[in-house]
Amino acid sequence: MPFTLSSPIRNLIHDEEARAIVEKHLPGASKHPDLPMAMHMSLREISYYPESGITPTKLKAIEEELKQLG
Repeated sequence: MPFTLSSPIRNLIHDEEARAIVEKHLPGASKHPDLPMAMHMSLREISYYPESGITPTKLKAIEEELKQLG
């Protein structure tokens, strides 16, 4: 299954390789206390919240690495 920045967080977190990419760029993301509320959202959607700390640069880096997955 290809992953994109529009993939639901739940899909990224449940895939070991995708989770590792997210964790590399957003350390602690898979254990964040608010994660249950965001499972249906995408990284792109979450990035609209300034407190997420997800910058356009981080999104681009995550996107590039997700493209490399089978």
